[in-house]
Amino acid sequence: MKKILILYGSYGGGHLSAAKTIESYIEEKYKYNIQVEIVDCIEYINKYINKVSTEAYKELAKKAPWAWKHVYKNSQNGALSYISTTTNRLMSHKLNQLLQEYNPDLIVSTHPFATQMCAILKKRNKIDCKIATILTDYHIHAQWLVSYQYVDYFFVANEQMKKDMIEEGVFDQKIFVTGIPVSERFLDNFNKEKICEELELSPDKKTVLFFAGGEYGLGRNNTYMTLKVLIRLFKDLQVIAISGKNKKMNAKFKELVENTNSSDRIKILEYTNKVPELMHIADVVITKAGGLTITESLVSNLPIIIMNPIPGQEEENAEFLVNNKVAYWIKKDDSIARSLKTISRSPESIQMMRENTKLLAKPNATENICKILVNDLD
Repeated sequence: MKKILILYGSYGGGHLSAAKTIESYIEEKYKYNIQVEIVDCIEYINKYINKVSTEAYKELAKKAPWAWKHVYKNSQNGALSYISTTTNRLMSHKLNQLLQEYNPDLIVSTHPFATQMCAILKKRNKIDCKIATILTDYHIHAQWLVSYQYVDYFFVANEQMKKDMIEEGVFDQKIFVTGIPVSERFLDNFNKEKICEELELSPDKKTVLFFAGGEYGLGRNNTYMTLKVLIRLFKDLQVIAISGKNKKMNAKFKELVENTNSSDRIKILEYTNKVPELMHIADVVITKAGGLTITESLVSNLPIIIMNPIPGQEEENAEFLVNNKVAYWIKKDDSIARSLKTISRSPESIQMMRENTKLLAKPNATENICKILVNDLD
């Protein structure tokens, strides 16, 4: 029986989601031929380092995004790049213990740190298995390409990423434009009437899916003002607002709904595992520009309204989406009310964005990635 080890890092939810999606597909489709394990590589190496570094990332992303942008941009080259690469070289010694014990035939990485550590070990002849890396954003970052010569597969979201990587020296044959893996549930045929009935919404009204919480949220003021604008200026719309783990925001949302007597068309969800169903009944999504959510939106053929992306990778994702005419970006100094009004007055633009999602969406990414990897294991 062949062994696959999937490595991720706890910096944002996209890396873990991609890892779990690949794990689930392999376990379901190849359970008799392949053993698969999934590991948070930084957590395995040192729980304290993992906790400190992930908390630092969260705090920078939430409270000092300008600082995170500086870290992100400067980690591509110069001193920060050297520190990052050197740290991963040191940590690779500990990771090697896991690799020697598990002895995988293939390593799949969804985080650049894991990719670097495995490539370093392969360069030093500590391991000889194949290494695959899945990039979980829509623009490359130099950290993904450290010691790229020792990585066997790169799975990317779009053709431009492939072109950029080839310019950096990566062999064309190693790069596969498959898209970012998402749950196969996004391919299911859902019953819109039934879902609307469960939420006490009308299947005949336009519906906005608003990702207001999440791990880092849209920013407290922006989030509250956006829902307020949707309630007061768009009385013909239904809104599903997901507040996530932010209990204070959830309480403020519910208070706003109660004060505006809008519970018949505004639904507040603290947490949901039914994103595929909600995207199926939605007409547009309002969100940050995390790789996972925008991939799910594209697969669901949803026009995207982007707000408050984290500087760095999410801003690059936002630029890609706007340039490909599938999204509208409400920027920091833009009036939320004026922007949403402008969008609502142009149904043709919304329809154009919906049509353009079909050009970018890669709904079979998970299946295609797994087929490529598993076929090469034989």
